[in-house]
Amino acid sequence: MDVNTKRQREKEVVSLMIGIYCRKKHGGKSLCPACAALDAYARERSDQCRFMETKTFCSNCRTHCYRPDMREQIREVMRFSGPRMIFYRPVMAIRHVTESKKEKKRLEEQG
Repeated sequence: MDVNTKRQREKEVVSLMIGIYCRKKHGGKSLCPACAALDAYARERSDQCRFMETKTFCSNCRTHCYRPDMREQIREVMRFSGPRMIFYRPVMAIRHVTESKKEKKRLEEQG
């Protein structure tokens, strides 16, 4: 898979997770200003990632390029939305889990 495809998948997964989180936590049909800012920030960080070729998803990356406050927000979103993704985009959710597990195993083997 090429870098641009991986980058686009990363952004799709994160945006979906932020959307699920925002709808359930903040109500409404569109992103609230705080969640829209988090989504824009996550997309910008993904666009600038120098490690996209060697990782599957940001959650597996050993170099955490998010500011600490944004990192904590995205972790909260992922903890909440991750299990719920199966109801919204089952194929994407299964692919994300499968690829994440493969990446974690590869990283463990590298030490």
